[in-house]
Amino acid sequence: MCLAIPSKVISINKQTNMATLDTMGVRREASLDLMNEEVNIGEFVLLHIGYVINKIDEESAIESLKIYDEIIKEMEEEERELREANL
Repeated sequence: MCLAIPSKVISINKQTNMATLDTMGVRREASLDLMNEEVNIGEFVLLHIGYVINKIDEESAIESLKIYDEIIKEMEEEERELREANL
C-alpha cells in the first residue's frame, strides 16, 4: 500500500517546476510535473514518491497529519515495548 503525505509548500522554483515542501517537519523537494492546476506557497499538497499529486485543504491536511502523528507514536511505543521485552 502506498500513502500520500500532506505537505505544506514552502517555496517554488518555476524554472525547474520543483517545490520545497515541509512534510511533518522535514523539508524535501518534489516535482510539480503531475499537477494540472497552479500550486502556491503556503498551500497544502499531497506528496507521493517525490511528486506533488494533488492539492488538499488545510483542515484535511492537519487532520491527516494528526493521524500520522498518532500512528508514529503508537509504532514508537510498540518498538520500545519490544526492546524492553528483549532485555
